[in-house]
Amino acid sequence: MTLPASRPLYLIALIVCVILLLIALYMEHFMGLEPCPLCIIQRVVFIAIGIACLAAVVHNPIPRATSKRAVAARGYAIAVSVFSVFGAAIAGRQVWLQHQPADQLPSCLPSLDYMMDVLPFQDMLSLLFAGTADCAAVSWTFLGLSIAEGTLIAFICFTLFGVLQLFRSED
Repeated sequence: MTLPASRPLYLIALIVCVILLLIALYMEHFMGLEPCPLCIIQRVVFIAIGIACLAAVVHNPIPRATSKRAVAARGYAIAVSVFSVFGAAIAGRQVWLQHQPADQLPSCLPSLDYMMDVLPFQDMLSLLFAGTADCAAVSWTFLGLSIAEGTLIAFICFTLFGVLQLFRSED
């Protein structure tokens, strides 16, 4: 079985990233669902994956071509994989928080803008990744999945895509 060329696959991945981000913006601005800090980090990771995919579409690297193009092909696949694993870890943390008893979670965090203005970067990151009851709240589901569970599935799919791109060969 031969795989399609890399460029259309990266284009599809880019389109999926854009759709996921548009859905997130729709949910925030039209459905009134306020994103928690972990949700915002996941959005940034989707943007990073989208930028890596856009770069791959524009550059059109070909595995097993000239050495520079082969290195670029591996680089884009590694970037997508690394960003996706990071996103899966964040989404996995949020899913874990959603399954914890509410009384075991801190009640709230200051706003992200406030934390960026006042706290050192390392302290801000540790607070963001610790999560709160806001991050554990399940305010919307689709097919029985929370938003965090859906994004976890998306990040796992992007990870598989990146690994597939990393180990593929085009003759």
